[in-house]
Amino acid sequence: MDAIESSEVLENIDIEVIQKHLDTFIDLAITFSTKILVAVLVLWITTWIVKRIVRLVDLGMTARKVEVTLHKFLLSIINIALRTISIIIFASMIGIETASLIALLGAAGLAVGLALQGSLANFAGGIIILFFRPFKAGDVIEAQGFEGTIHEIQIFNTIMITYDNRKVFIPNGLLSNGCLVNDFTQKVRRVDMKFGVSYSDSIPKVKEVIQSVLDADERVLKKPAADIWLAEHGDSSINFFVRPWVRSDDYWPAYFGIHEEIKLAFDREGISIPFPQRDVHMIPVENKA
Repeated sequence: MDAIESSEVLENIDIEVIQKHLDTFIDLAITFSTKILVAVLVLWITTWIVKRIVRLVDLGMTARKVEVTLHKFLLSIINIALRTISIIIFASMIGIETASLIALLGAAGLAVGLALQGSLANFAGGIIILFFRPFKAGDVIEAQGFEGTIHEIQIFNTIMITYDNRKVFIPNGLLSNGCLVNDFTQKVRRVDMKFGVSYSDSIPKVKEVIQSVLDADERVLKKPAADIWLAEHGDSSINFFVRPWVRSDDYWPAYFGIHEEIKLAFDREGISIPFPQRDVHMIPVENKA
């Protein structure tokens, strides 16, 4: 009888333990499934919100006519960042420890940042250039000892084509932090030139000849009027500063063309363009021998 009673007690204990574990499992399953459902719902809502935010940013940058390269890049960065945040929220809701993951991502980001300081500076410079647009593709600029036409603005470098058809890659970090000159952003430009004539030539006649050349050139604008000044008394010439205004697209044709036309006009009118001269006086020495 003792053995039978012991067996029945053990069976009752086993059933109670199994029932207890089963109840615990059911409770955990219900709780965990509820967390998963809520987390999935939150993930779906945050995904929808992310799409709406990206769409609004897209419309805003389109309205502001942000550079296409920067437009696409910023949308990609914003989309990835917001989706990463939503995934972290989802993971924390289902019970996954996210503090260590965030710390790991931060440490990895710091290590990458220290290793790529120069590249990150160029990256930031590219963002600044594309956003504030001190120049754009097709502009002629002077920067970092080079002058030429901007061919392409990339995230890390800007590609310039020089006047002699060389391709120059300039880091954006240097362009965003240094001085540069954008030559043709204005509709009109002043052409600064200097012409030297002989001291024996008539000043009023020289001015008249120069003015006639400017009046005959269709590229020279009437307003603002050109300046013609006697500016320097040089060693071998008197120098006139001539400053007509032209459309920016006509700058170089006008610069070279006016130089040629004024030389031809001076030749016709007998106005000389002197070159440096030096008088040497020979003093005879008596031979006392």
